[in-house]
Amino acid sequence: MNQALQEKIESEQYRKDNAKFAVGDNIRVHTKVVEGDKERIQIFSGVVIGKRGHGLNETFTVRRISYGEGVERVFPLHSPRVDKIEVERKGEVRRAKLTYLRKRLGKGATLVREKEERAAPEPAAR
Repeated sequence: MNQALQEKIESEQYRKDNAKFAVGDNIRVHTKVVEGDKERIQIFSGVVIGKRGHGLNETFTVRRISYGEGVERVFPLHSPRVDKIEVERKGEVRRAKLTYLRKRLGKGATLVREKEERAAPEPAAR
């Protein structure tokens, strides 16, 4: 009874535009920022290095390199402050968390291989 009531209340809070992205993808997160009495949209783009939680408590971490420093932000997936999430590029990874990117420098810190459509190899003509 209590669980059903909680799920009904939570279902109203979920994000309507269900963003489909995975760990390793390059995404752009459009967040609403309030400055005084004005509200504007700020974009944070980077690589998704982790997702955790479920339901309303689901969060994801985005990492980017800004002026030579690594910057990470954790966003709640169903927050009303997150306006929209755009996938720039799909990444191909074999891990659930990409914390190893924190130790890398330069291009290696941003390098996540892009998913490729693999065609069947052509037979060699003799």
